[in-house]
Amino acid sequence: MHVHLLLHLQWTESMITEIRCAGSFTHGDPSPAPGRRSARLRDCGEEDALADPMTIASGISAAGALVSAWQLRRRALRAEAEIELLQAELAAERHAASHDPLTGLPNRRAFFRLAAALLTDPAGQPLVAVVLDLDNFKQVNDRYGHAAGDQVLVSVAQRLAAFAGPNLVARLGGDEFAGLLASPTADRRWIEHATRRLCEALAAPIPLGARSIQVTASVGLAPVHCPTQLTDALCRADAAMYEAKTLGAARPARQLVAEC
Repeated sequence: MHVHLLLHLQWTESMITEIRCAGSFTHGDPSPAPGRRSARLRDCGEEDALADPMTIASGISAAGALVSAWQLRRRALRAEAEIELLQAELAAERHAASHDPLTGLPNRRAFFRLAAALLTDPAGQPLVAVVLDLDNFKQVNDRYGHAAGDQVLVSVAQRLAAFAGPNLVARLGGDEFAGLLASPTADRRWIEHATRRLCEALAAPIPLGARSIQVTASVGLAPVHCPTQLTDALCRADAAMYEAKTLGAARPARQLVAEC
C-alpha cells in the first residue's frame, strides 16, 4: 500500500513538473528579456525550443493530455473508493440481516435457511437438531442487570460455537439457542454423551467483572431424518428440552433426547 502511494506521488510530482515546463511557454510576459527566456528554457531542458514552433505546440498539447490523464486518474480513484465503500456497506447489511447483533451467531431466519441447505446435501452425515435454553436466566438480569445478562449470552454463544465447531448453531431469540449437529451415527448414546459435554461446558463459571456466576442450560435433541422433518425435529427437541427443564435437579445434565 505504501509503495503504491509512493509511486503515485512520484508520478504526480513528475506530471506537475512537466505541466509547469509546458505552461512556461504560454504564461507570463509575451516578450521576455533574452536572458530570462533562455533561463526559462534551460529549466525545461529545451534551450532551442523557440526555434521550432511545433515544439511549443507539442508541449502545450502534451500538457493538456497530462492534465486530462491526471483528472481521469483522480476520478478513477474516487470511483474505486466509492465501490469499495459500497461493497463494504452491502456486506455489513447482509451480515446484519442474517446474524444476531449481540452474539454474532446466525439468527432464526438464517438458521432455517442454512439448515435446509445442510439437509439437502447428499454427502452429509446424519444430523441431530438441538434446542438449548438457559435455566433461570431472568434471575441473572434481575440480580446483576441487563448488561451482565448480555455478557452471559455472549459467553454462552461463544462456548456453544466452540463446542459445535463447523456445525450450525444460532440464537433463536432471548436465551434460546438451536443447532444442527452432524453425528457419525444417529446412535442415542453418542448424542447423549455429546450433549452432556455441552451442558458441562456451559456450566463453567462466567466472569463478570470482579465476580463470576454459573449458569446451567436445559437441552433437548431429536434426530432429523430428512429435510421435510426439520420443523418436526425442532418441535420434538423443544419438547424434550422443556421436559428436561421441569426435571431440574433430578437430572444434573438437564438434557433429554426425544424418541427417534
